[in-house]
Parts: sequence; C-alpha cells; structure tokens
Amino acid sequence: MHEECGVVGVSFKKESPAALSIYYALYALQHRGQESAGITVHDGTQVRTLKGMGLVPDVFNRDDIQKLKGHVGIGHVRYSTTGGSKIENCQPLLVSFRSGTIAIAHNGNLVNSKELRAELEKEGRIFHSDSDTEVIAHLLVKKLMYSEPQEAVRELMRRLIGSYSLVILVDNELVVVRDPLGVKPLCLGEIDNGFVVASESAAIDILGGKFIRDIAPGEMLVFSNGAYESKPIVKSKNYAHCVFEYIYFARPDSIIDGELVYNVRMRIGKTLFEEHPISADIVSPVPDSGITSAIGFSKKSGIDYMEGLMKNRYIGRTFIMPGQDMRETAVRLKLNTIKPNIEGKSIVLVDDSIVRGTTSRRIIDLMRRSGAKEVHMRVASPPIISPCYLGIDMATREELVAAHKAVKGVEALINADSLGYVSIEGLVRSIGIPADDLCVGCLTGSYPVEIPGEQCARRQLKLSEFDDARKEHIPLRSSGLEDSEKVTLGITEN
Repeated sequence: MHEECGVVGVSFKKESPAALSIYYALYALQHRGQESAGITVHDGTQVRTLKGMGLVPDVFNRDDIQKLKGHVGIGHVRYSTTGGSKIENCQPLLVSFRSGTIAIAHNGNLVNSKELRAELEKEGRIFHSDSDTEVIAHLLVKKLMYSEPQEAVRELMRRLIGSYSLVILVDNELVVVRDPLGVKPLCLGEIDNGFVVASESAAIDILGGKFIRDIAPGEMLVFSNGAYESKPIVKSKNYAHCVFEYIYFARPDSIIDGELVYNVRMRIGKTLFEEHPISADIVSPVPDSGITSAIGFSKKSGIDYMEGLMKNRYIGRTFIMPGQDMRETAVRLKLNTIKPNIEGKSIVLVDDSIVRGTTSRRIIDLMRRSGAKEVHMRVASPPIISPCYLGIDMATREELVAAHKAVKGVEALINADSLGYVSIEGLVRSIGIPADDLCVGCLTGSYPVEIPGEQCARRQLKLSEFDDARKEHIPLRSSGLEDSEKVTLGITEN
C-alpha cells in the first residue's frame, strides 16, 4: 500500500515570490508521493512550470526556484493511482486554450474517469497522458469556453465522481476545490503576505504559517492578490473522509478534518490493548507508521515501549532486487533487529496494517531468528478485505490476505503467536468522527460512491456485523448486508 499525492497552492500579494514556499511545502508532503514533483507559478503575465521524475530535491535546485517567478502558484508530489509512473503524468498539468492557460494538480481518483475520457475523445480532444487529472483539465477547459472560471468549476464538479482535492491556476487566479464527500484532505493556512492551501497542515507549519481550518467538502476557494473568497458549491448529507489518512498516510503532526493524527494513533493503540489484551515484556513498533500506535498500546497496557526494529530511512522505493538466495538481505536493507532488545523476550509487535501478509511474515521471522521468545502482532487497522477505488494504490482483492482468511488463518500465515486487529467500531471511536462521515470501503466492501460490481451504502453501517464476520471469516453475503440499497450521492445544490 502506497501513499497517494500531495498538493499545494500559494497566493501572495504581487511583490512576493511563491516558488520557494511551494518548494518547502512539497518537501513537507514528500511522504505522500515520491515518483515525481512539480511547481507552476504565474506572475500576472506569464506562466512558468518545472516538473520531473524523482524526489523534490532531485527535481529542483536553487537556480530553478529563482527562475520560477510569480506571486501565485501550485505544486504537486505524486504517487500514481490512475496513470503510470512516467513523465507525461507529472503534475501540475498545463493546458492552453483560446482564452488563456490553466494549470491543475490533483490528489484523488475518479471513478468515472474512463467514461468521461471516452466522451471527450469522441469530441476530438487529444490526450497526452493516461491520468485522470488530464480528464479533469479537458473538462474544465471545455466549460471555460462558455463560462466564467467559478461557474466552470461549479459545472465541473457536477460531472466528477470519486475523490479529488484540486488546486487550479486559471491564468493568475488560484482556485481550490475539495470533493463533496471530503475523501481527500485539504486545509487552509495564513502566511506572510498571503495564504497557502495544502493536503496537510504540516506543510503550513513548515512555512511558519497559521493553520486556519480544513476546507469544507464541496467548498471552492478563490484567491486573488493575497485575499480569498469562499464559495460553497455542493453539500453532501454525509462525508466520507478516508480512514487511512489517520492510520497510515498523514504525518502524525498534521490536523486532518479537525483531528490531530498523532492523538488518533495514540487512541488506536490504547483501543488495541482494550480489545486484545496481552502480557508481554516489551511493545515494539514496525517503524515508522506503527510508532505512535505502539506508544498508545504501551501507555494503556503498562508494558515497556522499546524499539526492536531499526529502519534504514535512506532506502528509496527502488533498489537492486536480489535473487532468491539474497531475499533476507533485501529485508534487512529496510529493517534490521536490535537483537539485545528482543532476545529472550515476549514482544507485542504493532504495525499500521496487514495487506498481503508477506512483509509481516518476514519481519516476524526476522525477530524470531534474533531470539524473540514470542511475537504477538497487533494491527492499527481492521482487516483490509476490499480494494480502494478512491486514490490509494492498494493490492487487488485476490492479493488481500484478509479477504480470504479468517484472523486465525492470517495469524498462522504470518507466524505470529497471536494476532489482533483493531475493530472497525474501535477505529471509528478512536478517530473521533462519526461513522457516517468516514470512508471504510476497503474494510467493509461497501463504498460511498457507486462502483460497478461493488456495494454502495450511504446509510448507517452496522459496523459490529463486519467485525463479527471478520473474526469467523463469514462471507459478507451472510452478514445480513447483501440487501444494501444502491443509492446515489446525497448531494444537493447549496
């Protein structure tokens, strides 16, 4: 499971350059995407763009930033969900049309991207990438031919189904949009001489800014010359904030939809002990995303927190893959044990999630070879039983181990002495947001938007039924939820 994308938008008064602030903000969001990075700025007369494959410091240098002159701009870091990892899919995406230029950066995933693309191709529009962001750009340009920018965005939102947090430059005007369900995070902050919007509040902190608020689902903000205006566009009866922002994706120091991620993960750890108590010598995290939940587990249980694994933080996503006989070397390149901390001890190992189960098995085997007496696995997410269609690069249903095995089956597969997942009810309680306002599709198989072949339920989920089904691996069609009505989004014009 990989991060999604991160977006940034900055609007200053005309005398202040935007590029350096965008650069630092992207650095703060680097965890959300490591494939490519890009910045587009506008100085009121000319648009300038620089983007490329790789990490933020690999794509930009001091001279590049100085050449990107402009007081308003947007930025993007990418991990591909729709569209492959190639230069054509780097963002921001720049499109010229007869009335001007737009640049657009997108975090999310459209469910109806293929249908919209086919419709646009029939009209003769030519695509240069396979990302859904270009679909959004073509649709917006089409609307801009006949409408003012704000009305064009309003019309655009009527066509898009899925998740999207968008930062758009329409010439030198910054327009920011969050989808009506609020699946992807987006927040607003104030900095010297202007404002910044970003996927996470940590990016605002990096710039020495002041976090103002989350941008509301279905809201559009329009920025001009260091000021902004809010324009609510559509209103949903319920939201669908992604639970994995709190479990894994977001930085612990970020505030996502009113909740500090660090506090949420601490509460998840405490809930894990309440639901799956155990006696052990130490609590050890799988770094880095398991750390905060492990601290919460330790505090609630009274078991000492101690690191049993050390992560190599300089390993990128790609390195020379060894042959079969060197598989353990590949594991140790990323994680190695601190042997004196675990030898002869009973260990509670806390991780954020189990996807395929192969990594958990290798880590537990590694700890056993280093002398661990017992390894009890505790997981800060419920079992993942369904793929994500809304912006997470996740395994297929066939690859998801919990889709085919009960908890005891997964426990045996990963070679743990015991295995405990946080329940969906416990997760919702730990996040502190009502269940109706969270997207738990990957945990239940029931999604907040209609997806062909999948279940859609915009109603009060009986979360306990899903938790009970997972314990015994009861098929979902036996859980009493097979009659969930298919409904469209409950969206009304504001």
